[in-house]
Amino acid sequence: MAGPLRGLQRLPALLRRPAWQAPPRHGPLLLLGSWESRALEAPQARYLATKKAKAKGKGQARVSINASLVEDVINLEELNEEMCSVVKTLQENFNKTLSIRTNPGALDSIIVTTSDGKFPLNQLAQISQQSPQLLVVNMSSFPESTAAAVKAIQQSGMNLNPEADGLLIRVPIPKVTREHRENLVAVAKQLTHKAKESLRKVRTVAINQTKKAKSTTSEDTIRLIEKQIQQMADDTTAEMDKLLAAKTKELLA
Repeated sequence: MAGPLRGLQRLPALLRRPAWQAPPRHGPLLLLGSWESRALEAPQARYLATKKAKAKGKGQARVSINASLVEDVINLEELNEEMCSVVKTLQENFNKTLSIRTNPGALDSIIVTTSDGKFPLNQLAQISQQSPQLLVVNMSSFPESTAAAVKAIQQSGMNLNPEADGLLIRVPIPKVTREHRENLVAVAKQLTHKAKESLRKVRTVAINQTKKAKSTTSEDTIRLIEKQIQQMADDTTAEMDKLLAAKTKELLA
């Protein structure tokens, strides 16, 4: 009688409970003392991670491989140097071609393609500043490269319009207008895009080299190395984006 009476005592509470609310659990149900009777329990609810929760955790885990332990697969130190070189080249291109104030030194590293090869402009000509608004390039040492020098200056991305006058190339310096600044920002974005393409090539070569070691290296190690390579590429891309943001701010200030 005690069992039925307890059931009747609980009846009012059960009637007051909303239909959607499950009754409280009082531990596993045992039948005749059998352990297997736990299977008779009501199944537990399964909570699925939401997309937002998954996205929040994505990309947070970072790896750090000891380069000496995987040197038989890939040289991570050399790979890091290659990626750093891409960033360094981008920074140098920014400094050479994206100056608000054009000066003689800004033309030094413009590459001129001649029949004998490619040379920096300052190796083929004497560059001087005739006035605050005019640079003069003297091609008397290599007169046959005058036309090539004019073309190189035009295609330098510095928004310059050189004018050939015999062996002299006159280069008017454009006024620093808003349009000129925006043009330089566009050039900065182009240079950054090219740098990212170079970085992708470096990454692809490294990934392919790693995959070649599958016959002698465990799959887990291969995946870890690939993740390390991708992480290095992502960090390098982020660094280039920071350079672009800083240069954009400088040019539009």
